[in-house]
Amino acid sequence: MSIEPTCCEQVSKSPAERRHERVRGSIISAAEKIFAREGEIAVSMRRLAEETDYSPAALYKYFGSKADVFNAVRESFFERLVSRIEQATSGGGSAVMICRATARAYIDTALENPGTYLMAYSSWSDHLPQDVGTFGNQAAAQLEALIAMGVETGEFSPVDISLAGKSIWAAVHGLTSLLIQVHELGAGVDGTENYSNDEMINFHIDFMIKGLCTTK
Repeated sequence: MSIEPTCCEQVSKSPAERRHERVRGSIISAAEKIFAREGEIAVSMRRLAEETDYSPAALYKYFGSKADVFNAVRESFFERLVSRIEQATSGGGSAVMICRATARAYIDTALENPGTYLMAYSSWSDHLPQDVGTFGNQAAAQLEALIAMGVETGEFSPVDISLAGKSIWAAVHGLTSLLIQVHELGAGVDGTENYSNDEMINFHIDFMIKGLCTTK
């Protein structure tokens, strides 16, 4: 049992298109560095122009606004996530196994580039791209397909698929954000316990999946 890949098909690109992507990539990289050093407020089109040695007017050929830059960072994260999920679930297995691998892929992808992850969730725009081909929507579709598969096989209890998907996303995002922002998250309140990140991640994922399963 496996989830069909949903990633956008790769097509041959012209030299001009490849150059356009390289410049966009350099702008995104500059934005991530500024965000990591100085926070969201420091990221502006003028500052990005200074960092990349482009004029502000030239920058607007690639991004119409600061919000567009943040949206691009967000899509970059979800593109990596979609690829990581497809790799993690390529071996198939039960819905429970694939759900566990999917959640772990999300957390690992974020922890590899924590600054990018935090930036991806900063300034969440009211005007996100709604095209079903975007990687963010593909990641959501993969998760909902997984939950539906679990319900169909009887591993998961009947649920509102969309609501369950958002709930799992919220749970995984919450732990991921805490792991990035709280240095000693695993430390016990009385100082006698100290859980590793892996212990916390595995417990959290298992506890979350248990809520979906027909056998508690």
